[in-house]
Amino acid sequence: MRTFLFYFFFLQVVSLSFAQEKQPNIVWISFEDTGIYLPSYGDSTAQLPIINQLAKESAIYRNAFSTAGVCAPSRSAIITGMYPSTIGTSHMRTGRDITGIGSRKYRKNKNVVDRENNNVREYSAVVPWMVKCFPEYLRANGYYTTNNAKTDYQFAAPFTAWDENDGKAHWRNRADGQPFFAVFNFNETHESKIWKNKHLPLTVAKEDVPVPPYYIDNDTTRTDLARMYSNLELLDKRVGQIIHQLKEDGLYDNTIIFFFSDHGGPLPRQKREVIASGLHVPFFIKYPKGANSGKTDQLINFIDLAPTVLEMTGIEVPKHIQGQSILSTTRKYSFAARDRMDEFTSARRSVTDGKYLYVKYLFPIPSNYQDIQYRMQVPIMENLKNAYLNGELNQIQAAWFSPLQEEEQLFDLENDPYETHNLIHHPKAKAEVKRFRKQLAKWQKQTPDICIQPEAEMISAMWPNNQQPTTAKVEASIKANLLTLNCATQGASIGYQIDGGKWKLYTTSIAINKASKIEVKAIRIGFKEAIVSTVNLVN
Repeated sequence: MRTFLFYFFFLQVVSLSFAQEKQPNIVWISFEDTGIYLPSYGDSTAQLPIINQLAKESAIYRNAFSTAGVCAPSRSAIITGMYPSTIGTSHMRTGRDITGIGSRKYRKNKNVVDRENNNVREYSAVVPWMVKCFPEYLRANGYYTTNNAKTDYQFAAPFTAWDENDGKAHWRNRADGQPFFAVFNFNETHESKIWKNKHLPLTVAKEDVPVPPYYIDNDTTRTDLARMYSNLELLDKRVGQIIHQLKEDGLYDNTIIFFFSDHGGPLPRQKREVIASGLHVPFFIKYPKGANSGKTDQLINFIDLAPTVLEMTGIEVPKHIQGQSILSTTRKYSFAARDRMDEFTSARRSVTDGKYLYVKYLFPIPSNYQDIQYRMQVPIMENLKNAYLNGELNQIQAAWFSPLQEEEQLFDLENDPYETHNLIHHPKAKAEVKRFRKQLAKWQKQTPDICIQPEAEMISAMWPNNQQPTTAKVEASIKANLLTLNCATQGASIGYQIDGGKWKLYTTSIAINKASKIEVKAIRIGFKEAIVSTVNLVN
Protein backbone atom coordinates (compact mmCIF):
# COMPACT_ATOMS: atom_id res chain seq x y z
CA MET A 1 0.00 0.00 0.00
CA ARG A 2 2.83 2.40 0.87
CA THR A 3 4.44 1.70 -2.53
CA PHE A 4 1.15 2.37 -4.30
CA LEU A 5 0.68 5.65 -2.44
CA PHE A 6 4.23 6.72 -3.34
CA TYR A 7 3.61 6.02 -7.03
CA PHE A 8 0.27 7.84 -6.88
CA PHE A 9 1.82 10.91 -5.24
CA PHE A 10 4.77 10.84 -7.65
CA LEU A 11 2.52 10.65 -10.70
CA GLN A 12 0.28 13.45 -9.43
CA VAL A 13 3.25 15.77 -8.89
CA VAL A 14 4.74 14.99 -12.31
CA SER A 15 1.41 15.41 -14.11
CA LEU A 16 0.81 18.75 -12.40
CA SER A 17 4.20 20.05 -13.53
CA PHE A 18 3.30 19.42 -17.18
CA ALA A 19 -0.09 21.03 -16.85
CA GLN A 20 1.84 24.23 -16.19
CA GLU A 21 4.15 23.89 -19.23
CA LYS A 22 2.17 23.34 -22.43
CA GLN A 23 4.99 22.68 -24.89
CA PRO A 24 8.16 21.75 -22.99
CA ASN A 25 11.43 21.18 -24.80
CA ILE A 26 12.52 17.54 -24.65
CA VAL A 27 15.91 15.93 -25.30
CA TRP A 28 16.56 12.21 -25.49
CA ILE A 29 20.07 10.97 -24.79
CA SER A 30 19.96 7.42 -26.07
CA PHE A 31 22.92 5.06 -26.02
CA GLU A 32 23.57 1.42 -26.77
CA ASP A 33 23.97 -1.97 -25.16
CA THR A 34 24.17 -0.94 -21.51
CA GLY A 35 22.77 -2.74 -18.51
CA ILE A 36 22.48 -1.19 -15.06
CA TYR A 37 26.24 -0.58 -14.79
CA LEU A 38 25.94 2.92 -13.33
CA PRO A 39 26.58 4.26 -9.82
CA SER A 40 22.91 5.26 -9.57
CA TYR A 41 22.12 1.54 -9.85
CA GLY A 42 24.79 0.41 -7.39
CA ASP A 43 27.76 -0.18 -9.73
CA SER A 44 30.56 2.36 -9.22
CA THR A 45 33.16 0.62 -11.40
CA ALA A 46 33.20 3.40 -14.01
CA GLN A 47 33.89 7.04 -13.18
CA LEU A 48 30.96 8.98 -14.64
CA PRO A 49 30.89 12.51 -13.21
CA ILE A 50 28.56 13.99 -15.85
CA ILE A 51 26.06 11.13 -15.77
CA ASN A 52 26.17 11.04 -11.96
CA GLN A 53 25.32 14.73 -11.75
CA LEU A 54 22.48 14.27 -14.22
CA ALA A 55 21.22 11.37 -12.11
CA LYS A 56 21.17 13.55 -8.98
CA GLU A 57 18.82 15.95 -10.75
CA SER A 58 16.61 13.21 -12.21
CA ALA A 59 13.93 10.70 -11.39
CA ILE A 60 15.75 7.36 -11.56
CA TYR A 61 13.52 4.51 -12.69
CA ARG A 62 14.98 1.30 -11.27
CA ASN A 63 12.65 -1.06 -13.14
CA ALA A 64 12.86 -0.03 -16.78
CA PHE A 65 12.90 -2.84 -19.36
CA SER A 66 13.24 -2.92 -23.13
CA THR A 67 10.90 -4.96 -25.33
CA ALA A 68 13.83 -6.87 -26.83
CA GLY A 69 17.44 -7.62 -25.97
CA VAL A 70 18.76 -6.16 -29.21
CA CYS A 71 18.69 -2.76 -30.87
CA ALA A 72 16.45 -2.78 -33.96
CA PRO A 73 13.34 -4.46 -32.49
CA SER A 74 13.74 -2.36 -29.35
CA ARG A 75 14.05 0.87 -31.34
CA SER A 76 10.96 0.03 -33.37
CA ALA A 77 9.02 -0.22 -30.10
CA ILE A 78 10.40 3.08 -28.84
CA ILE A 79 9.52 5.03 -31.98
CA THR A 80 6.00 3.59 -32.43
CA GLY A 81 4.77 2.76 -28.92
CA MET A 82 3.96 -0.74 -30.22
CA TYR A 83 5.21 -4.24 -29.45
CA PRO A 84 7.57 -5.44 -32.22
CA SER A 85 5.79 -8.80 -32.21
CA THR A 86 2.53 -7.01 -33.07
CA ILE A 87 3.81 -4.84 -35.92
CA GLY A 88 6.22 -7.37 -37.48
CA THR A 89 9.52 -5.81 -36.39
CA SER A 90 10.75 -8.49 -33.97
CA HIS A 91 13.18 -10.31 -36.28
CA MET A 92 16.77 -9.08 -36.12
CA ARG A 93 17.45 -7.55 -38.60
CA THR A 94 15.06 -6.88 -41.47
CA GLY A 95 17.26 -4.69 -43.67
CA ARG A 96 20.02 -2.08 -43.64
CA ASP A 97 17.96 0.98 -42.74
CA ILE A 98 20.14 1.74 -39.74
CA THR A 99 21.07 5.42 -39.86
CA GLY A 100 19.14 8.47 -41.02
CA ILE A 101 16.75 7.65 -43.85
CA GLY A 102 18.40 4.24 -44.31
CA SER A 103 19.81 2.47 -47.34
CA ARG A 104 16.35 1.63 -48.79
CA LYS A 105 17.88 -1.24 -50.76
CA TYR A 106 16.82 -4.80 -49.97
CA ARG A 107 18.64 -7.93 -51.06
CA LYS A 108 16.52 -10.88 -52.16
CA ASN A 109 18.93 -13.39 -50.68
CA LYS A 110 21.12 -12.89 -47.61
CA ASN A 111 21.67 -16.59 -46.75
CA VAL A 112 19.07 -16.59 -43.99
CA VAL A 113 16.14 -18.98 -43.65
CA ASP A 114 13.17 -19.15 -41.30
CA ARG A 115 12.27 -22.12 -39.10
CA GLU A 116 10.64 -23.90 -42.06
CA ASN A 117 13.81 -23.42 -44.12
CA ASN A 118 12.26 -20.78 -46.38
CA ASN A 119 14.48 -18.01 -47.73
CA VAL A 120 14.26 -14.76 -45.76
CA ARG A 121 14.96 -11.71 -47.89
CA GLU A 122 15.74 -8.21 -46.64
CA TYR A 123 12.68 -6.03 -46.23
CA SER A 124 11.28 -2.87 -44.72
CA ALA A 125 8.55 -3.97 -42.33
CA VAL A 126 5.07 -2.87 -43.38
CA VAL A 127 3.39 -2.01 -40.10
CA PRO A 128 -0.39 -1.62 -39.60
CA TRP A 129 -1.68 1.41 -41.46
CA MET A 130 -2.49 3.49 -38.38
CA VAL A 131 1.00 3.16 -36.86
CA LYS A 132 3.25 6.22 -37.09
CA CYS A 133 6.63 7.27 -35.79
CA PHE A 134 5.38 9.32 -32.86
CA PRO A 135 7.54 12.44 -33.54
CA GLU A 136 5.18 13.02 -36.45
CA TYR A 137 2.46 13.88 -33.93
CA LEU A 138 4.84 16.41 -32.38
CA ARG A 139 5.58 17.98 -35.77
CA ALA A 140 1.86 18.26 -36.41
CA ASN A 141 1.59 20.27 -33.20
CA GLY A 142 4.36 22.74 -33.95
CA TYR A 143 7.43 20.95 -32.60
CA TYR A 144 10.79 20.93 -34.33
CA THR A 145 11.89 17.28 -34.28
CA THR A 146 15.47 16.10 -34.83
CA ASN A 147 17.20 12.74 -34.81
CA ASN A 148 21.00 12.41 -34.69
CA ALA A 149 21.45 9.97 -36.31
CA LYS A 150 20.70 6.27 -35.72
CA THR A 151 17.22 5.11 -36.61
CA ASP A 152 17.30 1.29 -37.01
CA TYR A 153 13.53 0.92 -36.76
CA GLN A 154 13.28 -2.22 -38.96
CA PHE A 155 11.78 0.03 -41.63
CA ALA A 156 13.11 3.02 -43.51
CA ALA A 157 12.51 6.13 -41.42
CA PRO A 158 9.68 8.15 -42.99
CA PHE A 159 10.67 11.67 -44.00
CA THR A 160 7.56 12.97 -42.25
CA ALA A 161 8.78 12.02 -38.76
CA TRP A 162 11.71 14.40 -38.49
CA ASP A 163 12.57 17.95 -39.49
CA GLU A 164 16.18 16.74 -39.48
CA ASN A 165 17.42 13.16 -39.49
CA ASP A 166 21.19 13.01 -39.93
CA GLY A 167 24.50 13.58 -38.18
CA LYS A 168 23.98 17.35 -38.11
CA ALA A 169 20.46 17.30 -36.65
CA HIS A 170 20.16 19.69 -33.72
CA TRP A 171 17.62 21.83 -31.90
CA ARG A 172 19.78 24.85 -32.76
CA ASN A 173 18.48 24.72 -36.34
CA ARG A 174 14.86 25.45 -35.37
CA ALA A 175 12.98 28.73 -35.68
CA ASP A 176 13.30 31.15 -32.77
CA GLY A 177 11.04 30.16 -29.91
CA GLN A 178 9.90 26.91 -31.53
CA PRO A 179 9.54 24.00 -29.07
CA PHE A 180 11.75 21.04 -29.88
CA PHE A 181 12.12 17.30 -29.45
CA ALA A 182 15.75 16.37 -30.09
CA VAL A 183 17.16 12.83 -30.04
CA PHE A 184 20.87 12.07 -29.79
CA ASN A 185 21.99 8.45 -30.24
CA PHE A 186 25.48 7.62 -28.99
CA ASN A 187 27.28 4.39 -29.96
CA GLU A 188 30.32 4.49 -27.64
CA THR A 189 28.92 1.56 -25.66
CA HIS A 190 27.84 -0.62 -28.60
CA GLU A 191 28.86 -4.29 -28.61
CA SER A 192 31.21 -3.68 -31.54
CA LYS A 193 33.21 -1.16 -29.52
CA ILE A 194 34.47 -4.04 -27.37
CA TRP A 195 36.78 -4.98 -30.26
CA LYS A 196 36.83 -1.77 -32.30
CA ASN A 197 38.18 0.26 -29.36
CA LYS A 198 40.97 -2.17 -28.52
CA HIS A 199 43.54 0.41 -29.69
CA LEU A 200 42.37 2.84 -27.00
CA PRO A 201 43.82 2.76 -23.49
CA LEU A 202 41.68 1.15 -20.80
CA THR A 203 40.58 3.80 -18.33
CA VAL A 204 39.15 1.19 -15.97
CA ALA A 205 41.65 -1.32 -14.58
CA LYS A 206 41.06 -5.00 -15.33
CA GLU A 207 41.53 -5.94 -11.68
CA ASP A 208 38.73 -3.56 -10.63
CA VAL A 209 35.87 -5.03 -12.68
CA PRO A 210 33.21 -7.34 -11.20
CA VAL A 211 33.05 -10.68 -13.05
CA PRO A 212 29.58 -12.26 -13.38
CA PRO A 213 29.54 -15.94 -12.31
CA TYR A 214 28.53 -17.08 -15.81
CA TYR A 215 31.96 -16.00 -17.14
CA ILE A 216 35.42 -17.46 -16.61
CA ASP A 217 37.51 -15.17 -14.45
CA ASN A 218 40.53 -14.80 -16.72
CA ASP A 219 42.42 -12.06 -18.55
CA THR A 220 40.21 -12.18 -21.67
CA THR A 221 37.06 -11.75 -19.62
CA ARG A 222 38.49 -8.97 -17.49
CA THR A 223 39.82 -7.14 -20.54
CA ASP A 224 36.41 -7.15 -22.23
CA LEU A 225 34.68 -6.05 -19.03
CA ALA A 226 37.25 -3.29 -18.50
CA ARG A 227 36.65 -2.18 -22.10
CA MET A 228 32.89 -2.13 -21.47
CA TYR A 229 33.33 0.14 -18.45
CA SER A 230 35.94 2.26 -20.25
CA ASN A 231 33.45 2.78 -23.07
CA LEU A 232 30.96 4.04 -20.49
CA GLU A 233 33.49 6.68 -19.51
CA LEU A 234 33.69 7.72 -23.18
CA LEU A 235 29.90 7.99 -23.19
CA ASP A 236 30.07 10.26 -20.14
CA LYS A 237 32.03 12.81 -22.17
CA ARG A 238 29.48 12.73 -25.02
CA VAL A 239 26.64 13.29 -22.57
CA GLY A 240 28.59 16.24 -21.22
CA GLN A 241 28.66 17.84 -24.67
CA ILE A 242 24.86 17.86 -24.92
CA ILE A 243 24.42 19.19 -21.40
CA HIS A 244 26.99 21.91 -22.07
CA GLN A 245 25.13 22.97 -25.22
CA LEU A 246 21.82 23.12 -23.36
CA LYS A 247 23.37 25.28 -20.66
CA GLU A 248 25.12 27.42 -23.25
CA ASP A 249 21.74 28.11 -24.87
CA GLY A 250 20.08 28.83 -21.51
CA LEU A 251 17.80 25.81 -21.95
CA TYR A 252 19.06 23.28 -19.43
CA ASP A 253 16.92 24.12 -16.39
CA ASN A 254 13.61 23.94 -18.24
CA THR A 255 14.36 21.10 -20.66
CA ILE A 256 13.16 17.57 -19.97
CA ILE A 257 15.98 15.07 -20.53
CA PHE A 258 15.44 11.34 -21.02
CA PHE A 259 18.57 9.22 -20.50
CA PHE A 260 18.42 5.53 -21.40
CA SER A 261 20.05 2.58 -23.16
CA ASP A 262 18.28 0.84 -26.04
CA HIS A 263 18.54 -2.53 -24.23
CA GLY A 264 20.72 -4.39 -21.73
CA GLY A 265 24.40 -5.34 -21.77
CA PRO A 266 26.72 -5.80 -24.79
CA LEU A 267 28.39 -9.08 -23.90
CA PRO A 268 27.45 -12.74 -24.46
CA ARG A 269 24.48 -13.97 -22.38
CA GLN A 270 23.39 -10.36 -22.12
CA LYS A 271 22.73 -8.85 -25.54
CA ARG A 272 19.94 -10.57 -27.51
CA GLU A 273 18.55 -12.35 -24.44
CA VAL A 274 15.05 -11.77 -23.05
CA ILE A 275 16.15 -12.15 -19.45
CA ALA A 276 17.06 -9.16 -17.29
CA SER A 277 20.70 -9.12 -18.43
CA GLY A 278 19.41 -8.28 -21.92
CA LEU A 279 16.39 -6.16 -21.00
CA HIS A 280 17.02 -4.24 -17.76
CA VAL A 281 18.25 -0.75 -18.61
CA PRO A 282 19.33 2.46 -16.91
CA PHE A 283 16.57 5.00 -17.37
CA PHE A 284 16.07 8.40 -15.86
CA ILE A 285 14.27 11.61 -16.59
CA LYS A 286 15.42 15.07 -15.59
CA TYR A 287 12.29 17.12 -15.16
CA PRO A 288 12.39 20.94 -15.31
CA LYS A 289 14.59 22.48 -12.60
CA GLY A 290 15.34 19.04 -11.15
CA ALA A 291 11.79 18.47 -9.93
CA ASN A 292 10.76 14.95 -8.84
CA SER A 293 14.36 13.79 -8.44
CA GLY A 294 14.98 10.55 -6.57
CA LYS A 295 14.54 6.83 -7.13
CA THR A 296 11.35 5.01 -7.99
CA ASP A 297 10.56 1.32 -8.55
CA GLN A 298 7.84 2.13 -11.08
CA LEU A 299 7.86 -0.50 -13.84
CA ILE A 300 8.46 0.79 -17.38
CA ASN A 301 8.37 -0.89 -20.78
CA PHE A 302 9.83 0.87 -23.83
CA ILE A 303 6.44 1.02 -25.53
CA ASP A 304 5.59 3.55 -22.79
CA LEU A 305 8.04 6.20 -24.01
CA ALA A 306 5.97 7.45 -26.95
CA PRO A 307 2.74 8.01 -25.00
CA THR A 308 4.71 9.57 -22.15
CA VAL A 309 6.19 12.22 -24.46
CA LEU A 310 2.80 12.83 -26.03
CA GLU A 311 1.23 13.42 -22.61
CA MET A 312 4.12 15.70 -21.63
CA THR A 313 3.44 17.83 -24.69
CA GLY A 314 -0.33 17.90 -24.26
CA ILE A 315 -1.02 15.75 -27.32
CA GLU A 316 -3.76 13.13 -27.21
CA VAL A 317 -2.36 9.60 -27.32
CA PRO A 318 -3.77 7.69 -30.34
CA LYS A 319 -5.90 4.73 -29.31
CA HIS A 320 -3.86 2.18 -31.26
CA ILE A 321 -0.69 2.80 -29.21
CA GLN A 322 -0.08 -0.16 -26.91
CA GLY A 323 2.10 1.67 -24.41
CA GLN A 324 0.85 3.84 -21.57
CA SER A 325 2.15 7.12 -20.22
CA ILE A 326 4.26 6.66 -17.12
CA LEU A 327 2.99 10.04 -15.89
CA SER A 328 -0.56 8.87 -15.31
CA THR A 329 -0.48 5.07 -15.26
CA THR A 330 1.53 2.33 -13.58
CA ARG A 331 1.96 -1.09 -15.13
CA LYS A 332 2.23 -4.41 -13.29
CA TYR A 333 4.09 -6.37 -15.97
CA SER A 334 6.58 -5.74 -18.77
CA PHE A 335 6.68 -8.07 -21.79
CA ALA A 336 9.45 -8.83 -24.27
CA ALA A 337 10.06 -10.99 -27.33
CA ARG A 338 12.94 -12.60 -29.14
CA ASP A 339 12.62 -13.96 -32.65
CA ARG A 340 15.22 -14.51 -35.36
CA MET A 341 18.68 -13.21 -34.47
CA ASP A 342 20.75 -12.70 -37.61
CA GLU A 343 21.14 -16.16 -39.16
CA PHE A 344 19.43 -18.13 -36.35
CA THR A 345 15.71 -18.61 -35.77
CA SER A 346 14.20 -18.50 -32.31
CA ALA A 347 10.90 -17.64 -30.63
CA ARG A 348 10.80 -16.69 -26.97
CA ARG A 349 8.53 -14.47 -24.93
CA SER A 350 9.19 -13.15 -21.44
CA VAL A 351 7.40 -11.20 -18.72
CA THR A 352 8.64 -9.51 -15.57
CA ASP A 353 7.19 -7.58 -12.66
CA GLY A 354 10.63 -6.31 -11.68
CA LYS A 355 11.02 -8.96 -8.98
CA TYR A 356 10.66 -12.15 -11.01
CA LEU A 357 11.19 -12.83 -14.70
CA TYR A 358 9.55 -15.67 -16.64
CA VAL A 359 10.59 -16.97 -20.08
CA LYS A 360 8.59 -19.21 -22.41
CA TYR A 361 10.19 -20.92 -25.43
CA LEU A 362 7.57 -21.15 -28.18
CA PHE A 363 9.53 -23.57 -30.38
CA PRO A 364 12.28 -26.07 -29.54
CA ILE A 365 15.91 -24.96 -29.90
CA PRO A 366 19.06 -26.97 -29.08
CA SER A 367 20.40 -24.48 -26.50
CA ASN A 368 20.23 -20.85 -25.44
CA TYR A 369 23.55 -20.27 -27.17
CA GLN A 370 23.44 -19.68 -30.91
CA ASP A 371 26.59 -19.43 -33.00
CA ILE A 372 25.92 -15.90 -34.26
CA GLN A 373 28.93 -14.88 -36.32
CA TYR A 374 28.78 -11.16 -35.58
CA ARG A 375 29.07 -11.90 -31.86
CA MET A 376 32.12 -14.11 -32.39
CA GLN A 377 34.16 -10.92 -32.81
CA VAL A 378 33.84 -10.27 -29.05
CA PRO A 379 36.99 -11.92 -27.58
CA ILE A 380 35.13 -13.26 -24.55
CA MET A 381 32.73 -15.14 -26.85
CA GLU A 382 35.39 -17.25 -28.55
CA ASN A 383 37.07 -17.79 -25.19
CA LEU A 384 33.86 -19.08 -23.61
CA LYS A 385 32.95 -21.29 -26.55
CA ASN A 386 36.37 -22.95 -26.64
CA ALA A 387 36.30 -23.50 -22.89
CA TYR A 388 32.90 -25.17 -23.19
CA LEU A 389 34.06 -27.47 -26.00
CA ASN A 390 37.10 -28.39 -23.89
CA GLY A 391 34.97 -29.15 -20.82
CA GLU A 392 36.54 -26.32 -18.80
CA LEU A 393 33.36 -24.55 -17.61
CA ASN A 394 31.57 -25.11 -14.34
CA GLN A 395 27.84 -25.84 -14.24
CA ILE A 396 26.74 -22.20 -14.13
CA GLN A 397 29.11 -21.17 -16.93
CA ALA A 398 28.16 -24.14 -19.12
CA ALA A 399 24.39 -23.75 -18.70
CA TRP A 400 24.05 -21.27 -21.57
CA PHE A 401 25.71 -23.72 -23.99
CA SER A 402 24.19 -26.96 -22.66
CA PRO A 403 21.22 -28.68 -24.35
CA LEU A 404 18.02 -26.95 -23.32
CA GLN A 405 16.19 -29.05 -20.75
CA GLU A 406 13.15 -26.86 -20.09
CA GLU A 407 10.77 -24.82 -22.23
CA GLU A 408 10.26 -22.38 -19.36
CA GLN A 409 12.44 -20.39 -16.97
CA LEU A 410 11.68 -18.41 -13.83
CA PHE A 411 14.26 -16.22 -12.12
CA ASP A 412 14.14 -14.39 -8.79
CA LEU A 413 15.77 -11.09 -9.76
CA GLU A 414 16.12 -9.83 -6.19
CA ASN A 415 17.91 -12.90 -4.81
CA ASP A 416 19.49 -14.13 -8.05
CA PRO A 417 20.45 -10.99 -10.01
CA TYR A 418 22.67 -12.96 -12.42
CA GLU A 419 19.77 -15.32 -13.28
CA THR A 420 21.67 -18.55 -12.75
CA HIS A 421 19.00 -20.58 -10.90
CA ASN A 422 15.89 -21.63 -12.81
CA LEU A 423 13.03 -21.94 -10.31
CA ILE A 424 10.49 -23.38 -12.73
CA HIS A 425 10.23 -26.64 -10.74
CA HIS A 426 11.07 -25.27 -7.31
CA PRO A 427 8.32 -26.22 -4.82
CA LYS A 428 8.29 -22.76 -3.24
CA ALA A 429 7.88 -21.06 -6.64
CA LYS A 430 4.66 -22.81 -7.70
CA ALA A 431 2.48 -19.76 -7.09
CA GLU A 432 4.82 -17.48 -9.04
CA VAL A 433 5.06 -19.93 -11.94
CA LYS A 434 1.28 -20.11 -12.11
CA ARG A 435 0.96 -16.32 -11.95
CA PHE A 436 3.44 -15.64 -14.73
CA ARG A 437 2.11 -18.39 -16.99
CA LYS A 438 -1.31 -16.78 -16.64
CA GLN A 439 -0.02 -13.28 -17.36
CA LEU A 440 1.95 -14.32 -20.45
CA ALA A 441 -1.00 -16.32 -21.80
CA LYS A 442 -3.28 -13.32 -21.20
CA TRP A 443 -0.88 -11.00 -23.02
CA GLN A 444 -0.56 -13.42 -25.94
CA LYS A 445 -4.33 -13.66 -26.20
CA GLN A 446 -4.94 -9.92 -26.03
CA THR A 447 -1.96 -8.76 -28.09
CA PRO A 448 -1.59 -9.73 -31.77
CA ASP A 449 1.70 -11.57 -32.42
CA ILE A 450 2.39 -11.86 -36.15
CA CYS A 451 6.02 -12.89 -35.64
CA ILE A 452 5.04 -16.37 -34.46
CA GLN A 453 4.33 -17.40 -38.07
CA PRO A 454 7.28 -18.38 -40.29
CA GLU A 455 9.04 -15.17 -41.25
CA ALA A 456 8.82 -15.80 -45.00
CA GLU A 457 5.02 -15.97 -44.70
CA MET A 458 4.96 -12.69 -42.82
CA ILE A 459 7.12 -11.04 -45.48
CA SER A 460 4.85 -12.34 -48.25
CA ALA A 461 1.88 -10.68 -46.56
CA MET A 462 3.81 -7.41 -46.28
CA TRP A 463 5.39 -7.53 -49.74
CA PRO A 464 2.95 -9.31 -52.11
CA ASN A 465 4.68 -11.13 -54.98
CA ASN A 466 8.01 -10.36 -53.32
CA GLN A 467 7.68 -6.69 -54.26
CA GLN A 468 7.77 -3.73 -51.91
CA PRO A 469 4.46 -1.85 -52.19
CA THR A 470 4.61 1.76 -53.33
CA THR A 471 2.78 4.70 -51.78
CA ALA A 472 0.27 6.25 -54.16
CA LYS A 473 1.03 9.57 -55.83
CA VAL A 474 -0.27 12.62 -53.97
CA GLU A 475 -3.36 14.22 -55.50
CA ALA A 476 -3.69 18.00 -55.24
CA SER A 477 -6.65 20.35 -55.55
CA ILE A 478 -6.86 24.14 -55.26
CA LYS A 479 -9.85 26.17 -54.17
CA ALA A 480 -9.83 29.83 -53.14
CA ASN A 481 -6.02 29.88 -52.99
CA LEU A 482 -5.99 26.91 -50.60
CA LEU A 483 -4.06 23.79 -51.59
CA THR A 484 -5.50 20.48 -50.40
CA LEU A 485 -3.50 17.25 -50.65
CA ASN A 486 -4.68 13.65 -50.52
CA CYS A 487 -3.15 10.19 -50.91
CA ALA A 488 -5.09 7.05 -51.75
CA THR A 489 -2.77 4.82 -49.71
CA GLN A 490 -4.40 4.12 -46.36
CA GLY A 491 -2.30 5.46 -43.50
CA ALA A 492 0.08 7.44 -45.71
CA SER A 493 1.62 10.66 -44.43
CA ILE A 494 2.06 13.57 -46.82
CA GLY A 495 4.86 16.11 -47.06
CA TYR A 496 5.37 19.21 -49.15
CA GLN A 497 8.27 21.44 -50.14
CA ILE A 498 8.09 25.10 -51.17
CA ASP A 499 10.72 26.51 -53.54
CA GLY A 500 13.19 23.73 -52.74
CA GLY A 501 13.09 24.31 -48.98
CA LYS A 502 12.82 21.70 -46.23
CA TRP A 503 10.12 19.09 -46.44
CA LYS A 504 7.20 19.97 -44.17
CA LEU A 505 4.48 17.74 -42.78
CA TYR A 506 1.10 18.31 -44.37
CA THR A 507 -1.73 18.49 -41.83
CA THR A 508 -4.31 20.86 -43.33
CA SER A 509 -4.95 22.95 -46.44
CA ILE A 510 -2.15 25.38 -47.32
CA ALA A 511 -2.51 29.02 -48.38
CA ILE A 512 -0.49 29.32 -51.58
CA ASN A 513 1.48 31.89 -53.50
CA LYS A 514 1.06 31.05 -57.16
CA ALA A 515 4.56 32.29 -57.88
CA SER A 516 6.00 29.49 -55.74
CA LYS A 517 6.99 25.99 -56.76
CA ILE A 518 5.38 23.35 -54.55
CA GLU A 519 6.46 19.72 -54.63
CA VAL A 520 4.67 16.92 -52.78
CA LYS A 521 5.17 13.26 -51.90
CA ALA A 522 3.80 10.71 -49.44
CA ILE A 523 4.99 7.70 -47.46
CA ARG A 524 3.44 4.83 -45.57
CA ILE A 525 5.80 2.97 -43.25
CA GLY A 526 7.31 -0.02 -45.06
CA PHE A 527 6.21 1.21 -48.50
CA LYS A 528 8.36 2.94 -51.09
CA GLU A 529 7.89 6.68 -51.10
CA ALA A 530 5.49 8.08 -53.65
CA ILE A 531 7.11 9.81 -56.59
CA VAL A 532 7.72 13.52 -56.06
CA SER A 533 5.24 15.55 -58.06
CA THR A 534 4.98 19.27 -58.73
CA VAL A 535 1.65 20.94 -58.06
CA ASN A 536 0.22 22.92 -60.96
CA LEU A 537 -0.71 26.23 -59.30
CA VAL A 538 -2.08 27.79 -62.47
CA ASN A 539 -5.68 26.85 -63.20
